Amino acid sequence: MTDSTVTNTSGIKPDHLTMEEWVESRIARFEGRKYDWNALKFQADFDPKYRRAQMRYIGTGATGVANDTNTVQADHFTFSTMVLPSKCEGPLHLHDDVEEVFFMLKGQITLMIQDGENYTETVLRERDLISVPPGIYRGLFNHGEEEALMCVMLGTNKPEIPTYPSDHPLSKVKRS
Repeated sequence: MTDSTVTNTSGIKPDHLTMEEWVESRIARFEGRKYDWNALKFQADFDPKYRRAQMRYIGTGATGVANDTNTVQADHFTFSTMVLPSKCEGPLHLHDDVEEVFFMLKGQITLMIQDGENYTETVLRERDLISVPPGIYRGLFNHGEEEALMCVMLGTNKPEIPTYPSDHPLSKVKRS
């Protein structure tokens, strides 16, 4: 261990917790995670091509999951991983309130980006990252024969539920 000359006077740790308890409350261990195939089930029920799973680490993200006590509390952003089965599609959607970051851990996807009438597609491969500003539509497709895995980070602790283009069938589907 090294000595630190930095003095912490902020008192971030709650008084009712020991240092060890507080540190553990800030850790989301992989062994305690489960893939949630129901987070976006309303999409998969509409069309199986939209089947994806979320594994939450910090906060609940913007899938509509209201509460998950098995995550680190989100103070400033959310963080999760998404399992993208072979041939799955993540429909074009828009976050009005927040930047969204995708980081590819495994596999590759085609990412679709739309800003008004401007549209483009690009491929994200392992260890590629994109930051999508608020107000820009984004979607994805996994062309591969194997599942892809990506990290998703949203730049607020409680993102609003995204919207879909008005002409997209999912814009009419009610969440259950």
